[in-house]
Amino acid sequence: MNWTRSIDAYCERTDPAYWSEPVNAVTNLAFLVAAFILWRRCAGLTAGRALAAILFAIGLGSYLFHTHATPWAAMLDTTPILVFTLVYIFLANRDFWGWPLWLSALGMAAYIPYTMAVTPVFEALPFFTISSFYWPLPLLIFAYAALLRTRAPATARNLAIGAAILCLSLAARSLDEPLCTALPLGTHFLWHILNALMLGWMIETWRRHVTR
Repeated sequence: MNWTRSIDAYCERTDPAYWSEPVNAVTNLAFLVAAFILWRRCAGLTAGRALAAILFAIGLGSYLFHTHATPWAAMLDTTPILVFTLVYIFLANRDFWGWPLWLSALGMAAYIPYTMAVTPVFEALPFFTISSFYWPLPLLIFAYAALLRTRAPATARNLAIGAAILCLSLAARSLDEPLCTALPLGTHFLWHILNALMLGWMIETWRRHVTR
């Protein structure tokens, strides 16, 4: 695999230049701001600060991808997202459900085969194809929200809000190319802003639950 080849995946990019996606690059500041805010709010909570640190890494990785636009940068873009997802699922299992560590870890690991099973369903749907790998996640969050509505109604409500924000974020990501002719900047930058809001909200949801 050529790790340095140029990737043109988004509407805003018109050439291989470093600053060919200035808006997509700069809007990654939203992740860093959210990470800084949640780092402070999670003082004394090691797991919360770990999530905030991963959120910071998401911002850096995404910035590198939207400037360098190469496979190695794409790896740095997607890996922190997966790590955040897995760590959050582990914490949700442990703290929302009260599962033991081994079962929380098993539930976390189950996310991989779950995503592999559900992704083809979204790939078959025209609008969802572009972001098919991500759509199983809001579905899972909505499921957690529904199952927690009696046990922890406030947490369930906040999870549902997070899932709804993620759906809007994914819609913005999916519309980037289809709307490219009408919107030369595309809509991918909204994915960054909404995703930063959503991930910060999810950390805050966890923080409120464990400190309640």
